[in-house]
Parts: sequence; structure tokens; C-alpha cells
Amino acid sequence: MSTIKIALVGQPNVGKSLLINSISNSKLKVGNFSGVTVEKTEVNFKYCDDISCKEYKINMVDLPGVYSLQDYTLEEKVTKNFLLHEEYDLILNVVDSTNLDRNLLLSTELLELDKKIIIALNMSDEAQKEGIKIDHSQLSTILGLPCVKVSAVKKEGIDNLLHSIVELYESSNQNSKLIYSDSVEEEIENITTFLKEKRYNTKFSYRQIALKLLQEDENFYKLLHDEPIWVELLPIIRNALNHLYIHYDTKDTKEIFLQERASFVKGAITETVEYKTSITKNLTSKIDSILIHKIFGIPIFLFFMWGMFQITFELGSIPQNWIDQFFTLIADNLKTVLQNSEFSSLLADGIIGGVGAVVMFLPNIAILFLGIALLESTGYMSRVAFLLDGFFHKFGLHGQSFIPLVTGFGCSVPAYMATRTLKNEKDRLITLFIIGFMSCGARLPIYVLFAGAFFDENRAGNVLFIIYIAGAILGLIAAKFLKIFVFKGEDEPFVMEMPKYRWPSLKLIWHTVFLKSIMYLKKAGTFILLASILIWFASTYPKQPDIESRYHVEIEKTLDDTQKLSLENELQTKLLENSYLGIVGKSITPFFEPLGYDWKMSISLLSGLAAKEVVVSTLGVLYSMGEGLDELNQSLSSEIKKNIPFASAISFIVFVMIYLPCLAASMVFVKESGGWKYLGYLFIFTTFTAWILAFIAYHVALIFQ
Repeated sequence: MSTIKIALVGQPNVGKSLLINSISNSKLKVGNFSGVTVEKTEVNFKYCDDISCKEYKINMVDLPGVYSLQDYTLEEKVTKNFLLHEEYDLILNVVDSTNLDRNLLLSTELLELDKKIIIALNMSDEAQKEGIKIDHSQLSTILGLPCVKVSAVKKEGIDNLLHSIVELYESSNQNSKLIYSDSVEEEIENITTFLKEKRYNTKFSYRQIALKLLQEDENFYKLLHDEPIWVELLPIIRNALNHLYIHYDTKDTKEIFLQERASFVKGAITETVEYKTSITKNLTSKIDSILIHKIFGIPIFLFFMWGMFQITFELGSIPQNWIDQFFTLIADNLKTVLQNSEFSSLLADGIIGGVGAVVMFLPNIAILFLGIALLESTGYMSRVAFLLDGFFHKFGLHGQSFIPLVTGFGCSVPAYMATRTLKNEKDRLITLFIIGFMSCGARLPIYVLFAGAFFDENRAGNVLFIIYIAGAILGLIAAKFLKIFVFKGEDEPFVMEMPKYRWPSLKLIWHTVFLKSIMYLKKAGTFILLASILIWFASTYPKQPDIESRYHVEIEKTLDDTQKLSLENELQTKLLENSYLGIVGKSITPFFEPLGYDWKMSISLLSGLAAKEVVVSTLGVLYSMGEGLDELNQSLSSEIKKNIPFASAISFIVFVMIYLPCLAASMVFVKESGGWKYLGYLFIFTTFTAWILAFIAYHVALIFQ
């Protein structure tokens, strides 16, 4: 059985993911390309060709969506590197049939590679609806490669595409019909003739080398620089480039070849495509006139976001409560069966509690991903990125940064993962560094606790709103600081396709939500589980038998239930104070004293590094209220108000708003940023910023206290 390895290439939003799913009808294997954060999708399946009566094993690699094969973005580098250096049999180039003039520009770059190529004219059904008639046979003749009409949504043309793939695989090498202007072809011929005369040994074709040298491709210059022929070849390249500079009146080779490709594509489309008045285009323009209106566009977007988050937390809270009760029931039963042993405490408080903390947020995460997937698949998210780009650029951010930043209000873990949509590395790093300023759902219990303790019910809601808005504003200011002093450089142009509005594919959305949810569970579950066990160990050990025996004697003597509960809580406080966590908390108290914190508040912040939800329960134990408390517990609110000064509380909220995200998010940050050093920078940046702003907030609050 022969194996056909296919590189799937196309621009963003051409339906590659849906096509690969429609072709294979298989589960996709999703991971990352080696050494980078770019997502890699791969699928393996068997195909029996009815015409040749042969069975084939097909391995298809879905390369990142790119607009060109330049080295501008990380995705472009990964795709270009794969196409140039990896082993594969042919390229399947997916194009949008409703937008051929843009899509075929990438196809011309692929033709320069001198590889076997087949073009899938996807969305052919939509093109027909829009009155676009494509003569695919004529286009195949012009390009010198098979062009097959398909519809990934309706699964039309899939069998024909698979047969064409097999036919191309069994055929001899294709001869590219990509022809440039006479001036360019003349210089290509001069270089290839020289290489032939020197009998230069290379895995690349002579034409491909000539083109890359004329395009001033850095990799090919490095490849040939140390070769013996370089001394003789260099004058030929200089003369060729000078000829092109004079002919095109520019020394920008990228501009020269962009003109060349555009001219070739225009000619091919003129010969093969007929356009009629498109109702869809008119409808798209009408919708755009409302949704990306200069005045009403942003309020409409904010309304959609507000609605998405309302649905996320309202619907998510229903299964969230069930999951919480389920894990609580398991923990209680374990403690009953195993009594008060160390093992039961580890299982119930450490492992079960850790797993429950992750799974409990899964409904919110899944609903949030569903909402974002719906907005993206309809084409709306791309338009909002354009809408916000001008505003974001004032703060050193990119228009596409809004997607991960908005996601950050739900959970930092998927927000960090969402930065993959940003193509420029500096834009991505700035966005990664400020996502923590967007208060995630796990910080909400802390805000609710302190807002309820220090403000009346009528004002508490407004305080929460101010906290969230303040965090977002501080994030924008931090982005500006990072852009000026750390990630310096000119603002990159915002190049992003605005696809037509489409009905979302339910199959693709389900696939996206399912995969993202599984990835969330794998990444977040592992880290929070480990953190919960560490916190349990640090707060349980070393044991204090003298203290325990003394308090147990007093508890047994006491007949009053209220006094017994008070003594039990006091015992918990003493044990925690003398635990490893308490020792560390007291050791870092001098760092927090200028902010108005005692050792108890310091410990709670330390525990929050594992998971922000732990802060509330830690405060409950420390202030002698016992375990199992939540942010709405009135007794805890009273104790917080009695033991913590108003100024310290304001300072505490500011610090929680800014300091390092939870352990799970931090680990994902390491993966997405590309190294542990960036986590060190993030820790220093967020801690320093949180300390300075909390210090200011503390002393300002003292004035109004």
C-alpha cells in the first residue's frame, strides 16, 4: 500500500479545516509544530481508488493559514520551512472560489516551488449563488495543474478531488506554467543557464533558486554564500537586480514580484472567471454599514460581548453548581469512609478539590468558546478587529488583540491560547503580558467578598464594575509602557481578511469547542491538581502534636457547641500559622507591610498563586471562621471588615487585580510565550506594578478613610 503525504496550504478563512474533516471523516490529531506555538493538525486515513483499483494510505498535514510565503509572521515561517525542507508528495492548495483574485496570489508562490500541486476550488456552491462562473478546466490549463471544484460544507466534489490527488501522485513531475514578464524571465534564464553550466548539485530546481535569488530570499542567499560558485554567481545576480530596478523604477523586490504575480493572476482570472452582480456582496455591504459603523460599531460590539458573557455565566452556573455539589459529595463520603486520616485529607482536600476546581469551570469555558466560535465563523470577529485597530494602536496593541483580551475576562488559560491569532511576535508578547490585567472569573469571589464587606449593597455592584474597568484601563496603559520601553519597534500594518458573512458550520463549531475544551482540561487540570496537592501539603505540615493535644483537651471539656466551634477554628488557625505555608507567609510579610497587609493576607496572596479561588477559603481559615466558606458568607464578611482596615482592603483588591495569574495560566503562558524566561519577566513586571499601584491605593485610601 502506497502512502501519499499531502501538505494542505491556503489562506485564512478558505475552509481548510472543514475540508480536511470532510475528506477524512476522521478524528484529527492536533498538536504543535516542533519548537513553536503554532498549531499543527494532521490526519491519516485509507482511500481506495475505484478507477485504479488500488488502496492508498493518505497522510495530510494542515499547515497554518498564510497570505504569502514571506517571513513576516511565525505562521509564514513555519509553512515556508515545511514546504522547503520537509518531505511530502504533493501540495493541496485550498482557495476560496468567491475570492480567487486574492487567493491565487498565494498559489503563484506555491508554483515557484516546482512541486506537485492540486488546487481545490472550495466554496464553489457559494460562488455559483453569487453569480461567479469559473471555467476550472481552462484554469487548469493556464496554471498547468489540476483544479477541482469542491464544497467542504456540502461534501460536493470530494471523491473527484481524492481521485485527482491519486492521479497526480502517480504521474510524473508537473511543469509549472507560471510565466513572468520578459524582463524577469530573461534574468531567470541567465541564472539557470549559469547553474546548469556549473552542474550545481542541489535538491532545489534551478528555476526555484533563480527566483529566490531575484526575490532576495535570505535563506537562499545563506545557502549559496559558502558555495564555491558564489564568487562567480554574485555579479550575475547584481546585474539581474539592476536590470529589474531600472525596468520597474523601484529597488523593492517584494513590490516587483507582487506586481508580477498580480498581473499573472489577473490574466488567469480574465480568461477563466465570469462575474455577475452579486446579491451577497450587496447584503454584506448593508450589514457592514451597521455593524462596523464609525459611531455605532463599538457599542454594538460591546452589546454582543455583554450578551455573550451573560450567557456564559448564567448558563454556566447551572451545571457548575451540579459539578460543585458532585465533587463535594465525593469528598464528604471519602472523609466519612476513611475517617480523619492523612490519606483522606489528601484525597478529599487535595486531589478531589483540585480536580473539582477545574471541571467546575468547564461549562463556562465551553460556552465562551462556543460564543467566540460563532462570532468568528460568521465573519464578524474580523470586522471588530478592524473596528478596534485604530484605538488599540494608540496603546501599542494590535486590532486582533481584543479576542484574547476579551477571553481573559473569562479565564486566562484560553486567553493565552487565543494569542495565536496574532501574527507579529511583539504584538503577541505585549498581549500575553497584559492579559492578566483582565480580571478572570476566578478573581470574582475575592472582589465580591471585599465589596460586600466594605460597601453597602447598593454600591457593591458599581464597585465591581469599576474594578473590572480599572483593570482593563491599567492593562492598556501597561501595553503602552511595554511598547515604548520593552518591545520597541514600528507599528506593523494591520493586514486581515474580511470574509463574507456566512452561516456558521455546526460541525466545525462543535469540533472547535470540543478540541479547545479537551485542551483546557489537559493543560489546566494537570497544573491545578498539582498546585492543590502542594498547597494541601504546605498547609498541613509540619504537624504540631503539642498544640493539637492541648486544644483537643479543651474542646472535650467544653459543653457549649459555639465555644467548641470557636476552639476548633482557633486550632486550625494555629496549625496553619505554624505550617510551611504560614512560615513562608510570615517571612514575606516585610515585603507587604508597606501595603497595610498582615501575615494572614500575605499567606492568602501566596496561596492565590496556585488558584485565585483559594484566596477566599484561605482567608476563612486564617480569620478563624473554619473551612468551606465562600464569598457570600456573612460571618466571613464581618470578620474581614473587623480585622482588615479599609485602606488595606482597597490595596489588597488592587494587588489581586494585577499580580501573577494562577499556576495553570502561568504554565500555559510559558508555552505560548516560548520560554521560562518570559515567565520570570512577567512575575517581575506584574509584582512590581501591583506593589506600586497597591502602595499608592493604600495611601490614597488612608486620606479618605
